[in-house]
Amino acid sequence: MNAIAPAARITRTVRGMPASDGAGVKLTRVIGSPQLPDLDPFLLLDEFGTDRPEDYLAGFPEHPHRGFETVTYMLDGRMRHKDNHGNEGVLVPGSVQWMTAGRGLVHSEMPEQEEGRMRGFQLWVNLPGREKMTAPRYQEFAPDRIPQVEPAPGVSVKVIAGTVGDAAGPIAQPATEPLYLDIALERGAAWEYALPAGHNVFAYAYEGEVAVGEGEDARALPAQTLAVLGGGDRLVLRAGDDGARVILVAGRPLREPVARHGPFVMNTRQELMQAFVDFQEGRF
Repeated sequence: MNAIAPAARITRTVRGMPASDGAGVKLTRVIGSPQLPDLDPFLLLDEFGTDRPEDYLAGFPEHPHRGFETVTYMLDGRMRHKDNHGNEGVLVPGSVQWMTAGRGLVHSEMPEQEEGRMRGFQLWVNLPGREKMTAPRYQEFAPDRIPQVEPAPGVSVKVIAGTVGDAAGPIAQPATEPLYLDIALERGAAWEYALPAGHNVFAYAYEGEVAVGEGEDARALPAQTLAVLGGGDRLVLRAGDDGARVILVAGRPLREPVARHGPFVMNTRQELMQAFVDFQEGRF
């Protein structure tokens, strides 16, 4: 008789902090704040969401990146991106862009709208040292390319990376084997999911409230709060009275030294200084 795997529980919670980035875009920084500087391999998580054009119109003008990946997931609004290698496109509601900066690029992300709601997430994922100087690349997918499944009554899941049942997300990254799910639960709906073993895992509730864990270990996760999960490879979620929406993200930790400053993330201070030199001398 097989024993039931222990359920993961909340090991700590973090509330996002108000921040601004780019040319003054207002956002909430959840990972990358003094409370949670990182969660290997994740370096940063920003949530942006506003109806006020003055909070987002200035956008993110040209800026460099080297040594990691940026993941942009749009919920509402339209964002145009361009880079110095000639890549350009528009992210629409429900689309995702997984950009591997690798050895370096200079790109911009600017609103493709002058009014209305702009909402979504940006996640930074570290790259192992052996891949930090690879050629930049994009994995960009429109909403119709992202599988949506209903694994339990009242539960709907968009599979951006990883798998739910037979549905596999379109994103592939062997270095960290990421999981990225957008989970919607109706009032009182519950769902169990087998987490990838050995990964660092977090859940971020962005609408409503959800209980995480089972029995005496179950804890409420309110909206705009991140939970670091541990202690088991089985996730148990149950929505509160208003339903809930949660992103569930996991990645295999790299366990490498991190030298970071602004938009550059390397393994050593020497590599970091070289990144500044290369950028200033136009080698991105």
